[in-house]
Amino acid sequence: MKRFQAHLFVVCMLVLVAVGGAQAVLHNALVAMRFGWIDRPASGQVVVVAIDSPSIDRLGVWPWPRSVHADLIRSLEKAGVTDIGFDVDFSSPSPGAGDQAFVAALRDAGGSVVLAAFEQKGREHSRERRIHVDRPRPEFARHAWVATVNIRPDADGIVRRYPMGGTLDGEWLPSLGALLAGRYADNAGSFQVDFGIDAASVPVVSYHDVLRHDPRTFETLKGRRVIVGATAMELGDRINVPNGQIISGALLQALAAESLLQGRALRSSSPIVMFGGIFAIVLAMVMLWRRFAVGTRIAVLVGISIGVELGASLLQHVTPVVVDTSLCHAAVGAYLIAIALDEIDVRDLLGLIAERRFQRIAMSLGDGLVCVDHEGRITLWNAGASTIFGYESAEMIGQPFGRVFGPGQPDPETSCEITALPLDAVQTPGGKVMELEGRRKGGETFPFEVCISAWQGAAGIQYGALLRDISVRKREEERIRYLASHDTLTGLPNRNSLYEHLDATLATANGKGCEMAFLMLDLDRFKDINDTLGHTCGDHVLREVAGRLTALVGGNGLVARLGGDEFAIVLGGERVCERAQTLSETIAESFRLCGVVVSGHEFFIKCSIGV
Repeated sequence: MKRFQAHLFVVCMLVLVAVGGAQAVLHNALVAMRFGWIDRPASGQVVVVAIDSPSIDRLGVWPWPRSVHADLIRSLEKAGVTDIGFDVDFSSPSPGAGDQAFVAALRDAGGSVVLAAFEQKGREHSRERRIHVDRPRPEFARHAWVATVNIRPDADGIVRRYPMGGTLDGEWLPSLGALLAGRYADNAGSFQVDFGIDAASVPVVSYHDVLRHDPRTFETLKGRRVIVGATAMELGDRINVPNGQIISGALLQALAAESLLQGRALRSSSPIVMFGGIFAIVLAMVMLWRRFAVGTRIAVLVGISIGVELGASLLQHVTPVVVDTSLCHAAVGAYLIAIALDEIDVRDLLGLIAERRFQRIAMSLGDGLVCVDHEGRITLWNAGASTIFGYESAEMIGQPFGRVFGPGQPDPETSCEITALPLDAVQTPGGKVMELEGRRKGGETFPFEVCISAWQGAAGIQYGALLRDISVRKREEERIRYLASHDTLTGLPNRNSLYEHLDATLATANGKGCEMAFLMLDLDRFKDINDTLGHTCGDHVLREVAGRLTALVGGNGLVARLGGDEFAIVLGGERVCERAQTLSETIAESFRLCGVVVSGHEFFIKCSIGV
C-alpha cells in the first residue's frame, strides 16, 4: 500500500479538483491562453456598422428616428451588401412617419434584412423577476427575418458560448450570427466562439459614413454581410470575453458569425481523450517512481505538461476542437507536490516549525526557560534565565545544564542529571517539579524551583526546564515558621515550641529510663514596672531577662516565654535534679546581685522559681 501512496494522493487531488469546480476554472484559463497564442485574422465577410460616438454627435441623441434607419438600409443596398442584421430594438412604435419609411425600406430590401428579438428581465411590483420578450413590430417583421440576439455569460460573467438560436414565446428563432452565416436552419444548441480570431481585424465602419455615401466605406461594404449595432461607450452595450477583453454586442455577433463562416465553431473533445491522458501520466509515474532520481521525474512531468498543452494548442489551431487538458495539468501538479512531500519529512518539518514558534514564545516569558538536548547541553536560554543567573545567552548555549547548580548539586562540568530522569516522569502533563540550589554568575547560591518536561523533537528527545527564583518565597516561609514558634518580643521559643520540646524530651527520657526537669520562673512585682514606667520600659526589662536566662542556661536546656512575665526552662540529660537545683540558685543569685539596666536606670528584680 505504501508503494502507491503518491498515486492515491494524486487521484484524490484530481477528485477534489473536479468536484470543487477548479477544473472548469483551469480549463477556461488554458483555452483563453491558447486564444492568445493562436491569432488568426477575420475573413472580412462580416462588417460592423457602428453606432459610434461620432455618429451620435452628428445625428443627435439616441434613439434616432426610424427614418434614419430607413436611409441606412437604402445606403447599404446601394453599397452592394448581401445581408443586413440589426442588433437594435424595434419593438416599440415611434412618432411621426418614421415607421412607414422604415417599412418601405424593409420591403424594398426584399428580405435581406434581419431584425433582433431578445429577452430581458423586468421587475414587477411584487419584486418577482419576470421575463419580457421584445420582438420587432409586426409591420416590420412581415418584411424581414427575425433572429435572437440573446447571449448568456458563464458564472464568472464572461461570455464564451454562442447559441445557434433560442425559443421565444414558444417559437424557435435562429440567432443573428447563425442567420448571417447561413446556418439559420441549424438547431444545434450552442458552440464556443473562437476568440482566437482577432477582434481588431473585423472591419468596422461608422454609421454616419454610410449615410454620407463615403466611397471608401462603400468599397469596404460591397458584397459583405453587415451587423448594425451600438459600439459607443455611452450606450453601454459592453460584454466581457476571455483574456480580459471587453467588446460591444455587435462585435460579439460578428465574431460568432466569423466562427461559423471560417468553420471555427469550437466543440469540446470527448472526455475519453482527457481520461486517456490522465491514465498515461499515472502509468508513466508508476513505472518511474523510485526507479529514477527526483530530477528525472520532475523533468518528465514538466515535459508531459508542455507537450500536452502544445499538442492541444496545435489541434485547436488546425481543427475546431478544444481538448480539455485541465485534469492532465492538475495530475502533473499533484505529482510534483507528491514528489516534494516524498522528499521532505513532513513530520520533521512541522516539528522544526513548532520548535521555532516555541522559541519565539519562550524568549518573551518572564520566568527563566532553558531547553536542553538529549546530551544535556543547553540549546535555548531566554532573557528570564539571564535575569535569574546573570549569564547571557551566548555564555550558556552549548554548556552543560549542570553549570547552573550550586555546590553539592550535579557536577557542572558534566552532562546534567536531567537526561537521567525517567521519561515517563517528565513527559506527563505538568512535568516534574523539584527545588534545587542554584549558583549565580557571581558565585552566590540561592534556592530555585524547576519544572522539567520532555518531548520528542526533530533531533531526538528534548528537555525544557522552567526556572523560578524562590529566594523571597523561602525567606517568607522561614519568617512565617519563626513567627509561629517564637515569641515576637523576646525571640524565645513560645508556648507551642515549649510543648513540642516537652513531648520530645519526655519521649527521650522514657526511652532511656532517665529524668527531666521543668522550671517555671515568674518575675515578682513586674506589674509595678509597667504601671510606673510604662509598657515600653517593661518590654525592655523582659528582653533583658530573656537574654540573661538564655546566657545562664546556655546549650544545656530550652528557655521559653509562656506569656507576660512567665518563663519556662526544660532540662534533660544526666544529673537533672542536681543541675536544676544549681541553675535555680544561680538565676536567683544573678537577679539579686545584678540589676537590669534600662534607659540608664538599674532595676533589681526578684523572681520566683518552681521546679
